[in-house]
Amino acid sequence: MTIETPNTEKLDFKRILPVLVIVLVDLMGLSIIIPLLPLYAARFGSSPLVIGILQATYPMMQFLGAPILGRLSDRFGRKPVLVISQIGTLAGFILLGFADSIWLLFLSRIIDGLSGANIATAQAAITDSTNEKTRTQGLGLVGAAFGVGFVLGPIIAFIVLAATGQNYQMVAFTAAFFSFTSIMLTTFWFRETLVEGVDPAAARKRPFSFGAIRQALGRPAIGFLLIIMFFYQIAFGGYEQLFSLFTLTRLGMDARDTSGLFVLAGLFIIVVQGGLIGRWSKQKGDRWLVLLGVSTLAIGLIATGLTPAVPVPWYDKVKVLDSLAGQGELRVATQTIDIQLPDASARGWTGIIWLLIASFPAALGGGVLHPAINSLITKASDKSEVGGMLGVSTSVYSLANAIAPLFYGTLFQLFGGPVPFLVGGGILAVLWFFLPRVVREK
Repeated sequence: MTIETPNTEKLDFKRILPVLVIVLVDLMGLSIIIPLLPLYAARFGSSPLVIGILQATYPMMQFLGAPILGRLSDRFGRKPVLVISQIGTLAGFILLGFADSIWLLFLSRIIDGLSGANIATAQAAITDSTNEKTRTQGLGLVGAAFGVGFVLGPIIAFIVLAATGQNYQMVAFTAAFFSFTSIMLTTFWFRETLVEGVDPAAARKRPFSFGAIRQALGRPAIGFLLIIMFFYQIAFGGYEQLFSLFTLTRLGMDARDTSGLFVLAGLFIIVVQGGLIGRWSKQKGDRWLVLLGVSTLAIGLIATGLTPAVPVPWYDKVKVLDSLAGQGELRVATQTIDIQLPDASARGWTGIIWLLIASFPAALGGGVLHPAINSLITKASDKSEVGGMLGVSTSVYSLANAIAPLFYGTLFQLFGGPVPFLVGGGILAVLWFFLPRVVREK
């Protein structure tokens, strides 16, 4: 039996709904855990360097696992690869819940990272279910599911911690519950989307080799798109991961204040990816979206770096230090906190208003680039290699995510908070200069 994708300009939402729900549930499980990982590691006496390496483990494993799962989905179908990878994610969360050493934490993140690379398979399923006119909208909805998951996950983690008396293990088991739910959804709701017998050559390809990435980079259209993917995520990934430290040292904002900005940005990205990107893609094309995304993200990062050093009106240095010290068994002496906080005598609204304005072009660029670039990559690929190419794309994206905190953190440490954001914006400005000459709609 072959499954045909109708040649229509209207997206078949019912067809892709199972994939979107599965991605949403998966991401809720992942985003529940992310805020707690540093505390988990600190509990076992880990240094900041070890904690940083732990945080980089997941995207590094995604870098290795995404092409494997993407290529295997081209060979054996999307559904079996999704189910097997989700079982691995479930095992990683359960191991995290029972972890009693830093080494088990690393093992849990390795397992989850390799399994979490199934996003390439989910994107391939969306590609199977769309055509060139609706593909960007479909991939944008995957991004919207990402955004919803990352907004809901931290809220759920907060509720679980409040109900269990700060029990980290229960948060891990809650993430495992969401992972189990995604397995059930894939098993009983998701229908295979891969067209059977597209090309026998797909079955003869190796599941993965680093040569596959090299070959993809050597193809002019796809190679430059992957380069854009890498550098944009270096800039945007570092922005996301260092944003809290920047707002703390620049504006005196604690975790609660900054989380509000993240939720606001997440909601804006959901609107862009869930509603606007499909309309823009049809009217302007994916090439226009990439140009828009790179330019607005560059503007947003540079503007963020230029944020005036004016603490928010409610800033209280003593209270901020107290919140950083934590509470209970994890509480540390405030004297040991080696972070330069701003002077409370210069409080005002200028800094926070400037940062809010700068956040919107940054969120817009970050919201449109990923689905638009992936859509162009699928249009430049043969049908038999879509899963593999999206796997390569996810690998490049994950590698950038692993490098971003190290790159931004080094610049932050050596030259101060604004510099990494200015450098990231400058890199994107250079890319934008070459984009019109290299990137084509097809």
